[in-house]
Amino acid sequence: MSISPLFTDLYELTMAQGYLLNRHNPRVVFDMFFRRQPYGGGFAVFAGIDPLLDDLEDLRFSSEDISYLRSLGYFGEEFLEYLSEFRFSGSVLSFREGSLVFPEEPLIRVEAPLIEAQIIESLLLNVVNFQTLIATKAARVLVASEFGSILEFGMRRAHGYNGALLASRAAYIGGASGTSNTLAGRLYGIPVSGTMAHSWVMAFDSELESFERYSELYPDSSILLIDTFDTLKQGIENAVIIGKRLKKQGKRIGVRLDSGDLSYLSKQVRSRLDEAGLEDAFIAVSGDLNEQIAAQLLTEKAPVDVWGVGTQLATGHPDASVSGVYKLSARVQNGRIIPTMKVSNNPAKMTNPGIKQVYRFYDGERTPLRDVIQLIDEAKPQGPIELFHPTLHYKHTLFSSYHSAEAQLLPVMEGGKRLNLPEDLTEVRERVLTQLRRMDETFLRQINPHEYKISLSRPLRDLKFRMIDEYQRG
Repeated sequence: MSISPLFTDLYELTMAQGYLLNRHNPRVVFDMFFRRQPYGGGFAVFAGIDPLLDDLEDLRFSSEDISYLRSLGYFGEEFLEYLSEFRFSGSVLSFREGSLVFPEEPLIRVEAPLIEAQIIESLLLNVVNFQTLIATKAARVLVASEFGSILEFGMRRAHGYNGALLASRAAYIGGASGTSNTLAGRLYGIPVSGTMAHSWVMAFDSELESFERYSELYPDSSILLIDTFDTLKQGIENAVIIGKRLKKQGKRIGVRLDSGDLSYLSKQVRSRLDEAGLEDAFIAVSGDLNEQIAAQLLTEKAPVDVWGVGTQLATGHPDASVSGVYKLSARVQNGRIIPTMKVSNNPAKMTNPGIKQVYRFYDGERTPLRDVIQLIDEAKPQGPIELFHPTLHYKHTLFSSYHSAEAQLLPVMEGGKRLNLPEDLTEVRERVLTQLRRMDETFLRQINPHEYKISLSRPLRDLKFRMIDEYQRG
């Protein structure tokens, strides 16, 4: 479904009209980056660039859009005529979707006429911030579960149907094995999974009958919800009856726990299943799970095989958003590139000027060591390189203990047209899993993770602090 360009903040349009009427529409460069890691973690998972490219290709103001804008009384006919012919014609470079990313480094670079770059700001941030938040949450749950099987089923409490769909997409990228969202399965090719609700169990004369009817219909995927009445006195016993029947057919059952002390109950259930000769039966748990609960259950050696995570995954709880921003970093004037930057009394909110590239440094095992932001006219790093702190101009180091360095901002759109077909989400998800497994475990800790180093090259550092000095002198 195409999104209307009206999906933007009004001031983007009022500024755009001002640029047009002042005949001020130079080619510019904007960077999208975020300022702090979500959840106080050590990494984020970049997601959302692929659907954003589709949106940018299809961005059109309809006649109804133009009529609505005319009715507001803000906009003149010259600007409305411009919008009726509007197409995004810019270029986009970005990290690959599914990359592990870190604060302050540009994740997306937009190069376009100023009006176009301005109009797409709200859309870009909406798409990328939300999906990056959910993909990061999923990856945190995955790490906490020691790379277990994660199922996402939070659509009932997600933020609207579109939020639910994009949450399913992002959760799969971040490491979930499947979703309960059937439409997301069709749209994005995500494996779908589902068991039964308590209402199924209560709809029959007995719990055993409900299990029998279900297992007759779905003998290859019988996951029985055993906590409707009494988990240990009858739920598991009825599941054992069904499990033994299916085992004779060469099949196995799963049981799901949705309430109670999941650590204690899962251990008791595992013991009973094994005692009954159902060692291949698996245990799924659900019930407002998050990464902290998963980590605690494994610390207590709870025998959990499948993790059903709903509300806290699909809503990104407890963080409301990724702190992503979109800032002007350069403009072209008389054929010259003019670096721009935001100078603030808060050093953390100062931006990095100029047109930039990000290099990721690796050791011989492809473990990421640090990222470096440099200007695009600098050569690819080779040999020892002097690196500087992003905000403390006196802090620097000489870095040489690396095996390779690779550019992270890659061309994905030119002239308003995407350069590649959409990636299969399975490939994107595998990229996340591979990078998580290669990352030093200190960056993956749930509490007090190690801070991944982001540095500036000497030319970028010199440009930044020279501009700060010029602004301060007035």
